[in-house]
Amino acid sequence: MTHSLNPQTRRGRGPARRIGRSLALVLPVVLVLSGTLAVAGVNWAGTPTSPVLPVADTAAVSGASSRAAARAPHEVLRDKLLVELQEENPGAALTQLQQAVNERPSLAEHCASIARSLGRAAVRVYGPTRAQSYARPVCDTSFATGVVRAAR
Repeated sequence: MTHSLNPQTRRGRGPARRIGRSLALVLPVVLVLSGTLAVAGVNWAGTPTSPVLPVADTAAVSGASSRAAARAPHEVLRDKLLVELQEENPGAALTQLQQAVNERPSLAEHCASIARSLGRAAVRVYGPTRAQSYARPVCDTSFATGVVRAAR
């Protein structure tokens, strides 16, 4: 009995198979690189190199900035990082966000929303293509999500 040459009966020739093979080759590389970048960004010595959120003493906050004192730390951080994004670049802002979350774990629950805000702002300042080039695995790719949503 001879085998038919019908493409539907041949195994492993469809586009889904090719896509699966491509992902099987590319995905591990992406995961290793993103993990390497994440590990490289951690301050393993435990000593802060530059404070991301300076601790304000009560005397300085008392009169002039009582409105700022009422703001939550994650709001202050978001505003600071938005300024950093405009003055430097989104990569610098994302690095500072990661450092802030590492130094103050209580900020972790706000990390995704801050990163999305940075992504939206990056699209406004740099355009969608250039903004996406700054994406990195900070807060579960929330920066990239903000870029994509703002680019629509």
